Formats: sequence, C-alpha cells, structure tokens
Amino acid sequence: MKITKMKLYTVPPRWLFLEIETDVGITGWGEPVVEGRASVVKTAVEDFSNYLIGKDPRTIEDHWQVMYRAGFYRGGPEVMSAIAGIDQALWDIKGKFYNTPVYELLGGKCRDKLKVYSWVGGDRPSDIKKGVQDLYASGCTAVKMNGTEEMHYIDSFEKIQAVCERVSIIRDMMGYKMDIGVDFHGRVHKSMAKVLARELDQYHLAFIEEPVLSQNNEALREISKYTATPIATGERMFSRWDFKNVLMDGYVDIIQPDLSHAGGISECKKIATMAEAFDVAVAPHCPLGPIALAACVQLDACTPNAFIQEQSLGIHYNKTGDLLDYIVNKSAFQFEKGFIAIPDGPGLGVEVNKEKVLEAAAIGHNWKNPVWRNYDGTVAEW
Repeated sequence: MKITKMKLYTVPPRWLFLEIETDVGITGWGEPVVEGRASVVKTAVEDFSNYLIGKDPRTIEDHWQVMYRAGFYRGGPEVMSAIAGIDQALWDIKGKFYNTPVYELLGGKCRDKLKVYSWVGGDRPSDIKKGVQDLYASGCTAVKMNGTEEMHYIDSFEKIQAVCERVSIIRDMMGYKMDIGVDFHGRVHKSMAKVLARELDQYHLAFIEEPVLSQNNEALREISKYTATPIATGERMFSRWDFKNVLMDGYVDIIQPDLSHAGGISECKKIATMAEAFDVAVAPHCPLGPIALAACVQLDACTPNAFIQEQSLGIHYNKTGDLLDYIVNKSAFQFEKGFIAIPDGPGLGVEVNKEKVLEAAAIGHNWKNPVWRNYDGTVAEW
C-alpha cells in the first residue's frame, strides 16, 4: 500500500482537514491546524507531502520520527500540528486497513464510556445561567467557562469578584450535579492568578486551567500553594519534551495535550503514558472539529488516566459550521448522562461527509483570534 495523494481543505469555522489517499482505495482523514494560522500549517503539511507520497502509510512511527527528527530545527506549534494531522490520517488508514478501531491497535479499550464536557459563556463570559440549563437538558453534566476578560499584571479585585459571581450562578442553580472547570486561558499573570485561584477554591471546581501561560509554568509552584483545586495545563505544549519538566516539577494534576497540535495520536499516547507514571490525569484539549475529536476519543478509549474529554459542539466559535455538519454518523458524539459511547467503527470511527467538506472548502476561512488590550492600551492575552 502506498500514499498517492494528500489533499487539504480549509473549512469554516476555523478548521483545516487533511485527506490522504492510497493506491488500494483506503482514505484517511486528519485535522492539522493551529487556530488562526491554518494557512501556515497547510504549507507545512504540503512540505511533508514531498516525503510521504509514495511511502507505505502503515509505518507510522518511522514517518513520525522522520518528520520530527530529519529537520535540524524541531517542534513549534505549526510543525507539530502538521505532524499531528498527518499522524491522525495515517492511523485512520491503518485502522481501516485492518478493519478495527485505532484504540485496538494501541492495546485495546480500557473503558466502556467517556465523560465529556462542554463550553459555556463565550470569550467574554455571559448568559451563563441559560447556557448551563440548555447544556444540562441536552445531557451534559460538566462545563468549562473562561474565567476573566483582559487581566493586567496587577488588576482590580472587581474582576476577580466577577469570576466568582459567574461560578456561583452555576453552583447555586445546579448544586453538584454539574462539574465546573474554569479556564484562565493564560490571560492571568502570576500575581493575580494566586488571588483568583484562592478565591475560586470555595466552589470546589473540577479544575482550573492554564492559570498562567505554559512559558511560565514555574509559577505553578507558587500558585499551587493557594488552592486545593486540581491544576490543568498543556494545550500550548507540543511534544513529550515540553511536558517532561512540568511533570517532573509535580505541580500539575491534569495535562491537556491537543491531538491536533502535539504530534497527533502517536505523540499524545506517549505523553499520556508519561503522565501516568507521575500520577497525573489526562484531559485532551479539543475545541476543534470532528476529526480532531474522533482522534481524542480513540486515545481516551485506551488510556486509563484519561478522565474527561473536551468537545466543541455548539461552542461560540462554531457559528458558521459545527462538528456534526461534516460527518455522516452524527450519533458518534451523542451525550447520554454526560458520557459518549466508545465507537466501534474502523479507523477514527467517524465517516467524513466529503460532499459537505468540498462545499465548505469553496467558502474557506481566514479566522484570526482577536487582539485584546488592557485599560491602559498595553497588549493583553486573549
């Protein structure tokens, strides 16, 4: 079996899909993208295609090693995202070739169902009450919300109180029927993160996410002194080497590698196994499309320390397209009391609607994240 073609589709709302064709009629799909830099990742995938076309798609580990190590300069979000999407598609092909789910090729499933969570509130959190009610009615039992808007190095306690009030709305309305995660989104600097983490402790959250940017992970040592809430991070870390030090430091409880950013299924399985050795949980980051989510589910199915999965159905970014628009088997991601079933179809377990992909690719997108500024005009983290 040989790779014959690699086709890329830029589709709304902000995704990039990859289709790899073979000479035996088997096609694999992947989702290589960095939100806001889809065109850069597209170019990187095209560059890798010069090596991959004509090769056997089943030798996934060797291809991964070549893509990562044959370049003198390694890593970074765009290159690792290109590798990630290619890796997903190769696993999809291999699973289809052997007529089995990818998780069976990675040791077999270790769970019967998978807990998932949804987003509520948007970039600037609002309408929390109605959003949570609607999600709970749909079968969702865990939510995550952005904590703050712009936050300066030292900022007003009024912003801290606003976060607490939004969280208390959910607690007062739902009690403990709804698990809550609060995403600091790297918007908060160390000084204010300590305050926010301490104030949120009273709500007994499932986790706080990215209290500081991953470049500042050393600050977690201090922040962890102010909270008993599990600390999560990792969406902006791109390889096992990025995760190595944060695991050794011992201040993280949950890691969140993104299977479309951190080298794909192959690399994230290794990262998850590393985390297991440090007694750390895994909750893959995935505010992306259906192929990325399908890859995550395959990993979660065979990873004992994976405990919950992010998914983006109905997220605020998806106004011009949503996950189910692009797949045929729409029941694949259906909630039932906060869980989704482990798929039993071959490969990634989703059937991509090629007709819809072509239609959407004719529209395309040039999505960029907003540029935020603090009250004094300085650039803020988004």
